[in-house]
Amino acid sequence: MPEAVKVGLEHNGLTIDDISLLIPHQANDRISQMVAKKLQIPIEKVVRTIDRHGNTTAASIPIALDEAIREGKLKEGDIVVLTAFGSGYTWGSAVIRW
Repeated sequence: MPEAVKVGLEHNGLTIDDISLLIPHQANDRISQMVAKKLQIPIEKVVRTIDRHGNTTAASIPIALDEAIREGKLKEGDIVVLTAFGSGYTWGSAVIRW
């Protein structure tokens, strides 16, 4: 997942410092913490919902994004990075300017 984030940022001419919020797939909280640590992103910038919703598989990113919106964590122009992985070594990311 850290690599997916880096590739997405590079393709958009951005850096880790440009990220306003990171919304990872929420298979477990250790993964979210590892991604933040490897990318040196403050954990406060990582939207984590697994403690409230559990592993919601493919719905984890939309649920976390919805919560971030409802909590007013996003403002116009923010850079939001969504990243996920799946079985078979599939991975991906999306970089969104809010």
